Formats: sequence, structure tokens, C-alpha cells
Amino acid sequence: MRTDLFDFDLPVVSIALRPASPRDSARMLVVEADGALCDHVVADLPHRLQPGDQLVVNDTKVIAAQLSGRRIGWETEPKVEATLIKRIDGSRWQALVRPAKKLVEGDRIRFGNEGKVCLLGHLDAEVERKGAEGEVTLSFSFHGPVLDQAIADLGATPLPPYIASKRTPDERDASDYQTMFAENEGAVAAPTAGLHFTPELEAALHARGVGLNRVTLHVGAGTFLPVKADDTDGHRMHGEWGSLSAETAATLNAARASGGRIVAVGTTSLRLLESAAREDGTIAPFAGETAIFITPGYRFRAVDVLMTNFHLPRSTLFMLVSAFAGLERMKAAYAHAKRSGYRFYSYGDACLLHPEGAAP
Repeated sequence: MRTDLFDFDLPVVSIALRPASPRDSARMLVVEADGALCDHVVADLPHRLQPGDQLVVNDTKVIAAQLSGRRIGWETEPKVEATLIKRIDGSRWQALVRPAKKLVEGDRIRFGNEGKVCLLGHLDAEVERKGAEGEVTLSFSFHGPVLDQAIADLGATPLPPYIASKRTPDERDASDYQTMFAENEGAVAAPTAGLHFTPELEAALHARGVGLNRVTLHVGAGTFLPVKADDTDGHRMHGEWGSLSAETAATLNAARASGGRIVAVGTTSLRLLESAAREDGTIAPFAGETAIFITPGYRFRAVDVLMTNFHLPRSTLFMLVSAFAGLERMKAAYAHAKRSGYRFYSYGDACLLHPEGAAP
């Protein structure tokens, strides 16, 4: 499909720079199966679900993936900014760096500074490889848990550019950009639909008889980038590692067999569920990488309802929600959201989507 079909204008004032407080006070636009639009808040979620429904949340934890340093060993030592985007093994990461053009394979970068206490006060990495799309492979001087601790000590929360370009990231973001479910380290971007949840909301869902299930998908930075190809067929998704346990698969399959619905909290949970789904719609245990790219025409097998945020134009995420709820219905929903002052993107408001023609 043509990428420009998924384009739309968004006023800068619609981009949320801080999350709602409390988190479940964020607004939630419900897109009904018949296309009707209903304005709610996230705290209303239990009343929009039925006993026996099963929520699926992503328990990945965002790491401090933003590193600042300088090239060393040359007459000039320019500053280098690196964002880790994918772990390769115990000592190597793929990263996006600036300025990439000033680096060559074999260059050494020193992150941190000698004045900060982190093992030896700094963290060195070698540019092992430069990729065709601007990413580099960094081979670090530490390995395993020692490297993880060094990154945690020296790194910063990797806020999306549409937030970081509008204000300076601060200490609040270290907690604001984590969901209450964050447990398994490995993401470089938050599964943002989960940011709306609070212990009070979880308790209300439990009282309603709605189950809550955890899966893991380590979100990569590429998930949120606009598609640059003119046609969706020309876009290549980056793989992301995820897991779904046999116990969770059994719970979800049993619930659906009894008439309960599977409600994906976020596009990351949905992508993992659809990656784990068999042809008949049952869900199998899963552990590995997925690069599933969902566009209109895709037949959903595992997910009945989707809770998600409002996404960027021309992004794979807006393509996914258009596949789930219909492109024209999503354009109408986004137009309503803009007119009504909803807040967009990672720290913004939510929407609850039902596929067209689905049973209430």
C-alpha cells in the first residue's frame, strides 16, 4: 500500500511532553465496532470490559540506552551520542550514533567521564561495523552483567525525539517512562499503552473479573520511526526479541474458549500475540525474534480488542491500528481526537479499539 495513505497533520501542541497524573486519569477514546466514538478516561477501562476478558501487558523494562562520549585516540576527539537499539550478544550492541559520518570501523569511543564512579569511571567501545542504514555495531570493553551495570550507571533514558527535542530529559523521565509492569530489562523504548496503568486500576480490573497476563517484547527504537519507503512493501521491520510462556498461552486459550476476549495492551503485546498465534487462532508458547509487519489486509488471529496510544503519521504503528480497526475509521478517530484536545504519542492519551463488525 502507498505510505502516504497513512499520513496526517498534527499540531505540535497535541504532542504530550509529560504523562497524565495520576496515570489512569488520561483520556481514552473508545472506537466501537460500529464506528461510534465515545470519550472516556483510562480509569473507565474495567467498565468497558467483561468478566472473563484477558488483558495482555508487556513487562519489558527500558534500559538507560542513551550514551554520551567522545572518540579517542585521534588528534580530534569529537563528541559522540549513541542510542543502543538492539543487543547482539554479551558485549555487543547495535546503536544509532551521531555524528555517524565522522566514525570509521576500528574507532574507539569513550562513554562517560573519568570523574564519574562507574567501574573504571568510563566505558569504552570499538566501532566494529557500520551498517547501510546508519546503524553501527559497538563492541564494548565489558561483558554481561558488568556491561549492563556500566550502561545503567552512565546512560540516560532514551526519550523519543518528539519529546526530547521539545524539552530537556530529566530525572522524572527515569520513572515516568517505565510501566508499572516493567521487570525484564532490554527495551530501548517504552510499551507506552502500559504507562496508563496504576495499582488502583489493576485492582478494579481484578474486581471486575478481568485477567491480567504478562508477556515480554523488548521494544526497539525502529518501532516508532516513520516509514520512508513510498510503498509499505519496501519497508523492512527490525527484529525484536519476545517471549510468551506456556502457562500464559494456556490461560489465554482457555479464556477464549470460554467466550472471553483477548485485549492487547499496546501494539507490542499485539505483535507478540499474533507472532505466537497458530492458524486456528490458538496461541502457542513463543521465545525468539519477531519482525512481524501488520498492514491493512492482515487477518488477526489472536487479538479481539486493542488498547493503544495515538501514533505518529506514516508509522508502522498507525498502519497496524488501521489494519485492526480500519483506515477510514482510524482517520475519523484521529480527527476527532485532534478536535477534542487529546494528547498524542508516548506520554499521551489512549484509545480502545474494536475491529469493525465485532460483537460488543
